[in-house]
Amino acid sequence: MEPRLFDAHCHLDLMAPPDAVADAPTALGLGLFDCGVDPRDFSAANERARRHPGIIAGVGLHPWRLADGHCGFAEVNLLCEVAAQERYIGEVGLDFSARFAGSEPLQIQALNRLCDALVQHPLTGRVISIHAVRSAGAVLDVLESHGLLIPNPDSPAIIFHWFSGTSGELTRARNAGCYFSVNERMLATKRGREYARQIPLDRLLLETDAPAEPNTETSTQSLIRSLTRTSERITSLKNCDAKRIESIVLTNARSVFDLR
Repeated sequence: MEPRLFDAHCHLDLMAPPDAVADAPTALGLGLFDCGVDPRDFSAANERARRHPGIIAGVGLHPWRLADGHCGFAEVNLLCEVAAQERYIGEVGLDFSARFAGSEPLQIQALNRLCDALVQHPLTGRVISIHAVRSAGAVLDVLESHGLLIPNPDSPAIIFHWFSGTSGELTRARNAGCYFSVNERMLATKRGREYARQIPLDRLLLETDAPAEPNTETSTQSLIRSLTRTSERITSLKNCDAKRIESIVLTNARSVFDLR
């Protein structure tokens, strides 16, 4: 069944219970990009996605996991080894929040190594979901230095998830052809709403980033309700027809994630 809604960034492994959530999306017309936070979890997540056609599993290493010491060089090596063979990468990126001060060099090194692996093993149709907190410019610098923002048949689709950078960084990412996945919590802030107005419709995706906290009880219906509320809010912000927004956003998801 072709999805009617697509969640471009969520975390099944952090939901309770993940397998129960995974069982329902296809039947309810929901597709989702299950973004990993630890590359050691990818094998199980990928196997789960193989059993459920509406789910796409991404291999990721969340910058928080590096910053807090939960993951280290062994996990960076695993990320690069797996990502070199995979189309779907996420969640990866940089977080320069004050609470992670001092970990910036390690985070940058990890992102550079990942980009090296992707450049050395190009795959058409690759997708990367990016976390960038107080670091969007640095992320763009890394991507640009590896030629990953240059449009060509092997260029990945770069998605900034829950964009929170500066207005100038938003413009730079827009001009580079990046996509942006938007959620309810982003739209709860004045800046988030303004950014949603500025994101071109043909670069817009919906996400939940669920769950808000690890091991939170989650249902497919709650994901659908969140995506629907986000779509309705964007319709209002852009003063546009709701059906047109739904159609364009779903077309974007189909294109980026090669949905069938």
